[in-house]
Amino acid sequence: MERFLAGVERRAFQVARFAVRDSDDALDIVQDAMLRLVRGYARAPEAEWQPLFFRILRNRILDHQRRGSVRRRVLAWFSADGEDDEFDPIAAAPGPAVDAPDERVALADAMQALEAAVSRLPGRQQQAFLLRTLEGLDVAATALAMGCSEGSVKTHYSRAVHSLRAELGEHWP
Repeated sequence: MERFLAGVERRAFQVARFAVRDSDDALDIVQDAMLRLVRGYARAPEAEWQPLFFRILRNRILDHQRRGSVRRRVLAWFSADGEDDEFDPIAAAPGPAVDAPDERVALADAMQALEAAVSRLPGRQQQAFLLRTLEGLDVAATALAMGCSEGSVKTHYSRAVHSLRAELGEHWP
């Protein structure tokens, strides 16, 4: 179980950070999801850990977003300025070694554009894209993690990819 959690920790943090846009909250969500997996499913077959973990993570993210929504509604009654939370972009993922400075800048711009585009996807499309692409889950495991049918996963993923291709065409032809 420790090896599994160590292997999934960074990717889970990125998924949570995309969803909640706050590093501290994302870290809390991932830690809570890990604890829930260990407490509830340590005896489950190892092959089931990954979809179970991402299902737990998804539920923790939804809980966080719901609490935030309620908190904002309550605070709206007491404050008139209604400040927006700042978006904290995810640090660019390490890519292939690039020596030329212009290539590094182009890669950094492309990663920043990808992060921004993924953050603008609807929630289910974002989740399907991140689980399939970043985590490498197959359609069945993604469906289990998302709590929906395999057909729904295929639809959400396809729409996400088409949206990203249309938006990021200049970066990834």
